[in-house]
Amino acid sequence: MIRQKISSKFNPISGLILILIAFPFLANAQQTLEQLNQSLRYSRYSRIAPKVIPVKEGERSFVLQMPVEKIEENIEFGVYNFSYGILSSFQEPITAQNMVNLTEADLVRETNFHFYFEKTVTIPEDQEMAFALLRATDTRQGDEYYYHADLISPFVFGYPDFWAYYGDQIPFDQNFMVKNDALEFKGAGPVSLHKFHYPATFDVPLPPMEIRPAAVPREVTVNYQGDFLLNTPKKFEDDGYYFIQSDTNSTKGMMLRTVNDAFPKVQDYDEMVEMVAYISTRKEHEALNEAEDKKIALDQYWIGLTKDEDQAKKLIREYFKQIEFANILFTDFKEGWKTDRGMVYTVMGPPNEVSFKMNGEIWSYLIANSNSKITFTFARVKNILTPNYYILNRSRSLQPEWFKSITLWRSGQMDF
Repeated sequence: MIRQKISSKFNPISGLILILIAFPFLANAQQTLEQLNQSLRYSRYSRIAPKVIPVKEGERSFVLQMPVEKIEENIEFGVYNFSYGILSSFQEPITAQNMVNLTEADLVRETNFHFYFEKTVTIPEDQEMAFALLRATDTRQGDEYYYHADLISPFVFGYPDFWAYYGDQIPFDQNFMVKNDALEFKGAGPVSLHKFHYPATFDVPLPPMEIRPAAVPREVTVNYQGDFLLNTPKKFEDDGYYFIQSDTNSTKGMMLRTVNDAFPKVQDYDEMVEMVAYISTRKEHEALNEAEDKKIALDQYWIGLTKDEDQAKKLIREYFKQIEFANILFTDFKEGWKTDRGMVYTVMGPPNEVSFKMNGEIWSYLIANSNSKITFTFARVKNILTPNYYILNRSRSLQPEWFKSITLWRSGQMDF
């Protein structure tokens, strides 16, 4: 893009007028955590993925581990401006005074896959809540990436005094790991950690317009699998999810889910059958489940939707790309595509606007050929396993746009 040259001559009077005009705008331009549009966090075209992982160091002090995944290849440090800050609420303005710039000298480590920063913060005794915010600004087109994490809030049961690390000593920045892969755990507390295994499987969530409550298991199986030493590689061999603790009398711990080696992509035809539930009729899905040869049945299913083999191939690629992203973005103790956010993401695509409140998350989609939006609201629910557990506020009013999106999928016209 060719930029118009700016004259180096400066007129003091015109400059003063410019400042007077711009000042109110600048004052009003201050945003809060609640006002930020964080849609880039869920974009299929994001170039980086920042994260904040708090590790408890003292009663009110935390080590903020801030890995930034390099999705775009060969990124040089200077392409992004990084800063972090501690906010006392979702309504506190984000300003130059409460955001601290991170320079290349602040890098703890850089690998082919991550930039990694680490800072220790202490929250004042009289501060009731605290939220860490990491911001990365792409200097090429001004895109701003954000990630925030509660340090002290009603939704946090407490952070562990240990964490897991990849072989290159970058903090483990996701909730899932491939079975039999190894992680190394480090911490300043006891020399060993306790491992609890939950061999749970989960059903596909109900659609957004289904307001009856979903079935809840009456019992949750948990197996204590003993303790293991810090600073030694540890593998997790069973299906399900794990909760790791240094103190079994506390609520603090680290949750991770084991997945197959194809994850976040689809593993086999049986899994593919389960995943098409969102865009299938009940009769179609029952027929796929009952088919002896799932591959043949699925081929017939996809071609039957589009009546065109090339369109069917495109539809398959797009649909399972959505599943892949849902797994990457939303996996907790459930696979990402089985969470409420993963379901909406798969069918509706990446949201145009994403905003957070302390007690929820709001996604908005622009409706084609209209000035209207459709909004999905996810309520944040207290959960001992993760401070980021969200369930959809279901409503019959979501039905028209939901069915419209499913129709686009089934006709092969959904495209992101």
